[in-house]
Amino acid sequence: MVAAVSASRRRKAPLGETAPRAPWLSEAVAALAEALRFERPADAVLSRFFRERPHLGQRDRGEIAERVYAVLRHRRSLETWAGRTNPRALLLAWLVRGEGWSLARLEPWLEKGERAWLAERKAATPVLSRAERLDAPDWLIERLDAAYGPPETEALLTSSNRPAPLDLRINPWRTTREAVLARLQADGIDCAPTPFSPLGIRVRGKPALHAHPFFQDGMFEVQDEGSQLVTLLVAPRRGQTVVDFCAGAGGKTLQLAAALRNTGQVYAFDVSAGRLAKLKPRLVRSGLTNVQPMVLAHENDERLDRLAGKVDRVLVDAPCSGLGTLRRNPDLKWRQQPTLVEELIAKQRAILQAAARLVRPGGHLVYVTCSLLPEENETVLETFLARESRFSLLDPWPSLFKSGVPEQIPRWEIPTADALVDRFSPTVLRLAPHVHGTDGFFAAVLARNASP
Repeated sequence: MVAAVSASRRRKAPLGETAPRAPWLSEAVAALAEALRFERPADAVLSRFFRERPHLGQRDRGEIAERVYAVLRHRRSLETWAGRTNPRALLLAWLVRGEGWSLARLEPWLEKGERAWLAERKAATPVLSRAERLDAPDWLIERLDAAYGPPETEALLTSSNRPAPLDLRINPWRTTREAVLARLQADGIDCAPTPFSPLGIRVRGKPALHAHPFFQDGMFEVQDEGSQLVTLLVAPRRGQTVVDFCAGAGGKTLQLAAALRNTGQVYAFDVSAGRLAKLKPRLVRSGLTNVQPMVLAHENDERLDRLAGKVDRVLVDAPCSGLGTLRRNPDLKWRQQPTLVEELIAKQRAILQAAARLVRPGGHLVYVTCSLLPEENETVLETFLARESRFSLLDPWPSLFKSGVPEQIPRWEIPTADALVDRFSPTVLRLAPHVHGTDGFFAAVLARNASP
């Protein structure tokens, strides 16, 4: 860890000038160094980092996390601007270039030679390549260009380099959106309804919502509006049997259980006991009793046999590259590699095939990813439909409108899409940050033919 600059080396503030407050700076360098190893997701790195430093207050934690994520978002352009790649240089480069800090403000924390280096970089005008300007790896830009065309790629990545808003989903089993809005606003929290999801609330700033009584009583959960919208496509009816095949921590599971008005049965499956364990306290808060979590050994676990051909609705939120979530997980674009994506595609095909056998005749299968790559979306769907003549695609929009999504919601029109993307466009849902202000999602609704 880079040591804090000793008091003897700090410049004393002139009379009448308040020295800038940045006790988090040296700790931020240490946190960034851990994140830049790309051995674990950045949120896991920061969570562990803060647990090991209980002396850091909420304000300092916020300052550190904000700067770490900013550097991860803009890593490539910062490296070019700074002419250096070490964590301390990148953090200082962000403060100067990204936040406009003056050298005078930074000087109390600068080490020998850093003031001259920063002054030289501020005076220079480095020419950025397209990839540096978009702060993305070459392989990702090439794949997005091939799928959507360069103009759409630029708009998509530019939007993905901005921080995501904080979205909440209300629990309609226990409350209404109007009641939650009124309470949050009465408590001084700046918030408003999300533009598209009838269950969503968008919060400005970063209030400590986990301590709020309405959160502790299960009135709302944190969930991106895009995630809420794709879950609405499942459209379960009261009393039905629903499977969330890749439930994870259960955000979509809880939405489905509430949509059933605490009737029927929701099976929350996942191969990770750790992920499913996070569902349990959320389930207790929600007051919902119609959810049954189960850890699977693999997608063809023999315990699934008893549900074969009997389930009304199956949601497959498939493990994917996650490249639609770059606004909140910017480290993904540096941790993911083409070879890892190929491994994920094989897994997606296997999971979708296994989940399909649970669907009863007349039932629905909803395939979802938070990926922007056609290889994980349209190509997987095309392969599945070629093998499974029992299933056909449904238009996703009518069920969204029936659930309360306004018909004014924009379609993501892609004028220069490749042939496969273009062919599926009328029958799938695509959400994108530059179009909808949500994370990037792909979703397709498949109906199993009523006849055997």
